Amino acid sequence: MSLYMTAGLLALFAACELAMLRGVHRAIQTRRDIANWVWFANTVLETMLPAVAVAFISSSSIDPAYKPLANPAGLGFFLFISLSTLRLDPALCRISGLTAAVSYLAAAAHLGWRPSMKGGESLLTPEKAVFGYAIAFIIGGCVAGMIACEIRKQVEAALREADTRRQLESVEHDLSLARSIQQSLLPNMTPEIEGFEIAGWNQPADQTGGDYYDWQVLPNGTVVAELADVTGHGIGPALLAAVCRAYARASFGQGNGLFRAMEQLNGELNRDIGEGRFVTLVAVVCVPGCPRVQLISAGHGPLFVYVFNQDRFEQLGAQGLPLGISSQFVSDPPKILELSAGDVLVLATDGFLEWTNREGEQFGAERFKETIRQSKEEYPSDVISALYGAVLAFSGGTKQPDDLTAVVIKRT
Repeated sequence: MSLYMTAGLLALFAACELAMLRGVHRAIQTRRDIANWVWFANTVLETMLPAVAVAFISSSSIDPAYKPLANPAGLGFFLFISLSTLRLDPALCRISGLTAAVSYLAAAAHLGWRPSMKGGESLLTPEKAVFGYAIAFIIGGCVAGMIACEIRKQVEAALREADTRRQLESVEHDLSLARSIQQSLLPNMTPEIEGFEIAGWNQPADQTGGDYYDWQVLPNGTVVAELADVTGHGIGPALLAAVCRAYARASFGQGNGLFRAMEQLNGELNRDIGEGRFVTLVAVVCVPGCPRVQLISAGHGPLFVYVFNQDRFEQLGAQGLPLGISSQFVSDPPKILELSAGDVLVLATDGFLEWTNREGEQFGAERFKETIRQSKEEYPSDVISALYGAVLAFSGGTKQPDDLTAVVIKRT
């Protein structure tokens, strides 16, 4: 009979657990929460199983007072109290401990146990030891609740970390895509213009940057080269740099003159970029076969001209305010430069000059000019390579603080 009852209890228990497992799977698939009362009922039923075994599956040869203590099924209470921690709910763990204590006392009473409050009796007597077991179950539930609370904290922290990692991976992917798009907007071929050699280069400090360079070959063969620096670096300035490039292409492409093109570009940017942002931009117009070039700088400087025959530098400042600050383009007329064979015009952003070494010393304009002097015989692309190599060696491994962009125009 005991065997049949044990088998029946286990079958009933297995059926309840399978039903609960199926409900959990369904809730996961439908992304719906299981009601709190279902978890409560499942916890209570599980924890009461050992009490049923204690009450109805006991040896008849044992004294009724000792039956609650001698039945090994009572150890099952601790098993189910421990397993309740897997629900990661401290309240359910405490409910499991309380259910174990109450159901155990009820099973003991069913077997004929009666509590005794007489003084002088040992705590190991059945009348008092059963109380000790019940208190142990309650304490076990409280301890399980504390453990469940700690496990829950660790699981939540792991989930937050995993979610953060996924978000970072998504951001990295988006930034990588933005970088590839931004790099694709840079010129992939150097223009051929009689009497000049031109090269440009860009390396952002982050995945994306606020610097860009560009050149346009107009229908009459004239080349307009430009270099711009949007305040800041990152995804926001990169978007503004792309907008600026589009407006510049439209403005310079109309062939209305350098000053008029800058006025149009400033008006468009002033309406779009918003307060607190601006763009420094320098544009150079090169006419095939003509030694004179026009240059206008909207807040961008310094600019360097190496005079080959005299082995000296001219350092140029800006003629006007940066673009986007005012609705009106405030600037002096374009500057006319007369370039002789071997003269080099270098347009660069301040990322070169302001890169510091480990002692906090900036690369500076003097080292910048000396590097140009040492590579004066080279092609413009080699001049840029020399500049980057020099500033990289000077930095001594410090992080690149700002975007690097350079355009070199050499008179042949």
